[in-house]
Amino acid sequence: MGRSAQFAEYKKRLLRIALKEITATCKTETIRLVLHWQGGDHTQVEFPKIHTGQHCYATDHELVEMIGKLARIEPDARIASILNKNEHRTAHGKSWTARIVCAMRNRHAIPVYRQGERQDRDEISVREAADALGVTPTTIFRLIQLKQLPAEQICGNAPWILLKK
Repeated sequence: MGRSAQFAEYKKRLLRIALKEITATCKTETIRLVLHWQGGDHTQVEFPKIHTGQHCYATDHELVEMIGKLARIEPDARIASILNKNEHRTAHGKSWTARIVCAMRNRHAIPVYRQGERQDRDEISVREAADALGVTPTTIFRLIQLKQLPAEQICGNAPWILLKK
């Protein structure tokens, strides 16, 4: 038996010594466990039920939508950077990489970013707007903050996108 198997057996033995009983109840969408400890204390734990065809390592639907929107304006490496700066983690609790973003896009049929795609939709970046107007990006950010330039930001740390029209 390997070391990890021995360690797992040791943890199981400790739990069997400490726990007197576990009571599980299942209500519509929630599973509730009540742990009865040998000392007389009780601990209650609740978690959502995992449905048939699902698993506990599913990426949050809102995060998948955010990746879809970011994929319209940024390549995978930049998307990974934005997600990590916003402290989003993968379903397995890991940091994002370009490879993981690519796999997520493929799994959810999100098209890859195409150079020039933003321009086809008449969208420009803050830097492009600053260059076109002959001002600094700081001035553009100030105009966005004052709501004098219509712009949107998909999430924190993502680039601001302005409409030309």
